[in-house]
Amino acid sequence: MKDVHALPPTDRGFRLLEVGLADVRKPLTVQRRDRLVTLTATFAVAVDLPAGRKGSDLSRNAELLAEVVDETVTRPVASLESACSQIARSLLARHPSATSSRASARAVYFLARGVSPDRESLEDFVLLATARARRGEHGAVHVVREVGTEAVGLTACPCAMENVREQLTERYPLLADPSLADLPLVTHNQRNRTRLTFELEEGSEVEADRMIEAIEAAQSSPTYAILKRGDEARVVVDAHRHPRFVEDVLRSLLASLGARFPDLADSVYVRAETVSEESIHKYNVVASHAATLGELRANSNP
Repeated sequence: MKDVHALPPTDRGFRLLEVGLADVRKPLTVQRRDRLVTLTATFAVAVDLPAGRKGSDLSRNAELLAEVVDETVTRPVASLESACSQIARSLLARHPSATSSRASARAVYFLARGVSPDRESLEDFVLLATARARRGEHGAVHVVREVGTEAVGLTACPCAMENVREQLTERYPLLADPSLADLPLVTHNQRNRTRLTFELEEGSEVEADRMIEAIEAAQSSPTYAILKRGDEARVVVDAHRHPRFVEDVLRSLLASLGARFPDLADSVYVRAETVSEESIHKYNVVASHAATLGELRANSNP
């Protein structure tokens, strides 16, 4: 059968950085420290395409994904990012003409969470993973991985709270009492979505649960699936006791990472981004930053 993909391109040949598959859903079995977890993961895979080839052999990508996922039924992978690393390496083996590959995945992940022990339920978070592989001059393959999480929480606006305090004090002078200076007052709230990713060399690991904990600690309050009336009041009061701009969420998260992840090297590259879905505006507010963990540690320790 004629290999049309291997023919020269009909138009001017350009080396394409990525050609591949996206939105491929697969179940993946992961061995956690204390349990097996089956993730429904959505994968995207790609390799570069030399200037002299008309097309990429995409069926090889689909076959590879099926093989890796099927194998996890009997041989679970250590993590979502380790599966991506295996796929990225295998992509280069399946595509001899390629010099680089990428495998990325997104999965819903559940953790037991609750405003109190008797209110716990399985709350959903997002796991993110990417592995990029590159073939060197002598055939050696180098892989860099990214592992990330995304969590949804609550923020309360500190600016509106102070403006409300000023206006209410004019009408209720007792609020000027210094003993009430820390009394949280009404303000507008936002649903906050924050994402944190670490870029890791092979052999270095980071626990997703700890990343989620870091994100939730930076927000005004976590959010929960199950809340009774008293629980709702507790969450609202707690959020208003910790009012934060989107910038505050980002800075608090970044400042905490050095101490929260002491086992990670200073060279580890960190990306964080946060979005506040505004309640009284018709737009959202975003903030992001990227730096090495060493830079964050230096900035957090005056």
